[in-house]
Amino acid sequence: KMSWLWFYLPLHLLMTACLCHSIKAPTTSSQQSFKTDLFNFYHSLILADGKETTVHLLKDIPKRYYFVLEEGRAFAPFTITVTPCDVPIEWSILVHKASANCFLPAGDHDTQEVSKSQKAPSMVSTIFNYKGNSVETYMGVSSHSALYLLEFLSTERDTHITVYLTTDTTSGHLYPELPVDPRIDVIGIGHTTATLTWKHSPSVLQHRENIQYCLLVNEKHNYKSLCAAETAIRSSGMKLPPTLALSLSPYLLEPQQVMILSNSELSIINKASSGEVRQICMGTKNTYTVPNLSPSTQYYFDVFVVNLLTNASAAYTGTFARTLEEPEPKVMELKDGKAIQVVLDGKTQKFYSLQYQARHKKIQFTFQLCQGQVQVHITKNGKTVALENISGLRCFSLKGKPLDIYLVQLRSTEESNSSVKVQVSPHFHKPLCPLLPESLKIKSFSKLRTCNSVTIAWLGTQEQSKYCVYKKRIEDDQVWMELQSADRCSGPESRHKSEKVLCKYFYDINLQRAVTTETIKGLDVGTLYLFDVYLFGPSGIPVKYHSKVVKTRKKC
Repeated sequence: KMSWLWFYLPLHLLMTACLCHSIKAPTTSSQQSFKTDLFNFYHSLILADGKETTVHLLKDIPKRYYFVLEEGRAFAPFTITVTPCDVPIEWSILVHKASANCFLPAGDHDTQEVSKSQKAPSMVSTIFNYKGNSVETYMGVSSHSALYLLEFLSTERDTHITVYLTTDTTSGHLYPELPVDPRIDVIGIGHTTATLTWKHSPSVLQHRENIQYCLLVNEKHNYKSLCAAETAIRSSGMKLPPTLALSLSPYLLEPQQVMILSNSELSIINKASSGEVRQICMGTKNTYTVPNLSPSTQYYFDVFVVNLLTNASAAYTGTFARTLEEPEPKVMELKDGKAIQVVLDGKTQKFYSLQYQARHKKIQFTFQLCQGQVQVHITKNGKTVALENISGLRCFSLKGKPLDIYLVQLRSTEESNSSVKVQVSPHFHKPLCPLLPESLKIKSFSKLRTCNSVTIAWLGTQEQSKYCVYKKRIEDDQVWMELQSADRCSGPESRHKSEKVLCKYFYDINLQRAVTTETIKGLDVGTLYLFDVYLFGPSGIPVKYHSKVVKTRKKC
């Protein structure tokens, strides 16, 4: 007699044992299938109730989970939600129903007369199956005499999914709810922007403080779940934060990620060879304008409503839109002797065009690099006469005919923005391009430093030129910023009058002796100073030497 065992077996084992006990000598023809069914149940894992479970699948190897509902919950509703995180999968729900006599003690089975129908073996049947990569939810009603088996299979490659089982349908939802119409509408499109709107999630209206919307923008395709989006981004060689919901908690970004936080919006830009994936979490706003897009480019937009407490999410129906084509760039006319400064977009690396109609046979273009790196392309009547990446100051002397049309095209060769100052003139009797020294570095002499003065030196040229010295008091934490953000085209006109130290003229026919020194006095003890020297040649164009930082002595 085994009746005493019923009081010690867990419910799921009790059900399985019951299935065996209710069958007496199955026929040879049904023996194999019955053993297979039992093998499937014995080699399955328990699926937790009320908890999202991550399941890892190996290609062509099925994985099984089972669950038995607690006693007293017969004929109660339950739901199962499966979220594929990559490739399409196959999954199904099987139910194993036992006979009504299963729960009688073993002794009663021996003493009672059981009809043939009561002795019928338990039956295994498939109540649901699905194949695809969409988020799918099954809603059913439980039976106290049934054991449920979930079987998952990936036939394409190794992957993972999430599974959520719940029998508590009254205490809210793990997954935020979607509106009746879950579409995303594109209500505005520009050259570099797209404006989107979507219906509010009922969860936002009920639990505003725990719910937020996150938008994902990319150039490849839409994603049916947040899990699928994160998997795709990781497979492209980028590492994501633990969840796109982010919950605004601090974490370390990878080198290929850029974080932008402004106006309560958190943006993560993941950069990879396949393009960039932009993620924006904007709280509970249901209208958003996506900035900084590229013209004439198709983008895919996905909106996820995220539960900040559980990190569970639901996906709206994704959409796509193409930004408008960029209008033909306007060509700016250059005027004799007038310098203009041009800022170039490093992201798009588009050409900026300038046009000049010559009035004389000989002309001279002057380019002064302010920031970044710039490529210069000059054509005369449609034919290339100069193509060069410039650094510092560069002049081009060109010959032609009056009324020749010169087109200057400029573009940044860096991902960051660049800027350059351009000037053109036909007057060769007054050269626009000044003579430059061999080096534009400023040298300081450590041994000549005192508590109140420093001595600096710089190289000159063989022509008479004017040199002006400026100083600026800075703090230790300002050094890097001052040196990195320095605009090499800015002249003394951008400086405060109090920063001017002196101006002097000098030159030397012998370049070996074309050097000058200057001792700047009246400085504070133990203080950092930024020194700049400007060179003014016959053309009047200022050339800025590289800034020098020097600290006066603390003790003398």
